[in-house]
Amino acid sequence: MIEVKDAVKRFLDTNVLDHVDLVIERGDKIALMGPNGAGKTTLVRSILGFYHLDSGKIEVEGYDPIKNRVKVLEKISFIPQTPPPIKLSLTELLEYVSKSTGTKEEDIKEEAKRMDLDISKNLAKPFFKLSGGMKQKLLIAIALAKRSDILIFDEPTANLDPKAREKFYHLLSELPQEVSTLFITHRIEEVEGLINRKIYMDLGKVVEDERL
Repeated sequence: MIEVKDAVKRFLDTNVLDHVDLVIERGDKIALMGPNGAGKTTLVRSILGFYHLDSGKIEVEGYDPIKNRVKVLEKISFIPQTPPPIKLSLTELLEYVSKSTGTKEEDIKEEAKRMDLDISKNLAKPFFKLSGGMKQKLLIAIALAKRSDILIFDEPTANLDPKAREKFYHLLSELPQEVSTLFITHRIEEVEGLINRKIYMDLGKVVEDERL
């Protein structure tokens, strides 16, 4: 699914990714851990094509995230730790997501309801004016409704209350076995029942990669 080969990314003469080698296979459910500054988010952003590597390569199902970014983003759903300050109303946002990804608006609304979020009352409201929890629930609903091959979550439950976290993890447990998931998380105890692999990064390197 994803191959990272000898990847190097530098910021201010520091190797934030320091010759990283990693293969994520179909059906892998991964917890990606490590201290702040370990390179976790930089690795994910490089997989998504946000960053150009200084050397090495990344392929997502054979596609280069920079040269073939549209193809790569078709295959991945990403939920950031901090929701972006989107000024579109929910109606406009759903229409944009639907047209750009082919995801049905009704599917997004249905996934939102499964997260106990009824967006019908807030369709005229700008996304950035929603509460932190509502924003995160809607981003989760969009990601799940897209039916991607790969789901990447950067601390996805940071803005969720305990009940919403439980709902979220229950929905993930229902995903098809062939879907690959990657969690950047500091809460390993929350995802232990959902993962089959733990990867630990430090100082830009993969220092531990354990299959469970």
